[in-house]
Amino acid sequence: MLTLHVAERSPEAAVLADGASVAAVGPYEDLAAAHPSARVRRWPGILTPGLLNPYGPELLEATYHPDPREADSLGTEPITGERARAIFRADPARLGASARRGVQRMLAHGTVAVAGELRARPVLDALRRAGLAVAQRPPRLPGPPSLSPTPLVLLPALTTGGPARFAIFDVPSRLELVRQGPRTCVATVVAGRLVYRAR
Repeated sequence: MLTLHVAERSPEAAVLADGASVAAVGPYEDLAAAHPSARVRRWPGILTPGLLNPYGPELLEATYHPDPREADSLGTEPITGERARAIFRADPARLGASARRGVQRMLAHGTVAVAGELRARPVLDALRRAGLAVAQRPPRLPGPPSLSPTPLVLLPALTTGGPARFAIFDVPSRLELVRQGPRTCVATVVAGRLVYRAR
């Protein structure tokens, strides 16, 4: 099924997805006229190729992402350092569930690819199930591990025949995305599937 994604601040960069692949990229009016039967998804802000987070191991193997049911005892924010290591030592099975929650947090920040040498099988399984790409880590990392790394690393432009993997941010421009950060993400698409949508 064809789905046409268009963001109001970047109508010239609409994306026509055919399943897991990009069927076409271009101005919305042209794509809509050429494919009148395509389902249209309209978004605020700008459509981008999505973000690469270079801190895969740090955020998914060395950070514990608490279950909401643990909020009373562990809080809701990611736990790092010795406290995270103690949680994983006490119950190694928690790594898989933590990684799945961490991946969901990444998707909510427009992340469609991660980098770094990931070794833990539960983490690799969580990435595979979500469809996130695993890329090579840049030679110089931008700063401390974060779901909103600075500077942001945008993936290359979408191309016809490439994977339908992108993110939409509710900002007027890429410059404003850099200023406000990826917490402005309203939707993330991976393999043509809407895997995150802001409420």
